[in-house]
Amino acid sequence: MKRGNGLLIAGVLVIAGVAILVATAALTPEGTHPAFATALAFATAAGRGDETEAFALLSPEMQAFARASCPEGQVTRCVAGYTPPEWGAFQSVVFRRAAPDMATAQAGEPRAYDVDLIATYAEGRGFSGVCIYQRMAQDTTGAWRVAGYAGYVSCGDPESREMASNPDAPNRAP
Repeated sequence: MKRGNGLLIAGVLVIAGVAILVATAALTPEGTHPAFATALAFATAAGRGDETEAFALLSPEMQAFARASCPEGQVTRCVAGYTPPEWGAFQSVVFRRAAPDMATAQAGEPRAYDVDLIATYAEGRGFSGVCIYQRMAQDTTGAWRVAGYAGYVSCGDPESREMASNPDAPNRAP
């Protein structure tokens, strides 16, 4: 009888653990909305210097901006130029938060989001807390594209606040 109770308790704990993992995965913002996943994919590709992937995730207007404004017309060169060498190499980026732009909504669904990300760079002991803002917009095919960005600054810097609404946010593009 004691063994049966132990198995029942173990079974309940395993089921509860699996339920918690499934709920966590389902409620993770970057896993539930393609705009957030695209924002992460762009920041990762740009940080790693993958021009092909990063450029493909830009809106047509941002692609034109990159061609005209970035060194050698490459958005990855712009991004690399924003981070000081003492921060070291790009390591990773994570989703921080997002706000929908309800003015762009169709059938109640926003077609644009203001997304904040936090990146980590490393040299020696490393540097974390690099704040990035991205304006994500849905194109006519339903794909999400980077329609603008700002930041690539220390999250401790006062200029990293309210980058979505601040026209003077550092490294704003376009």
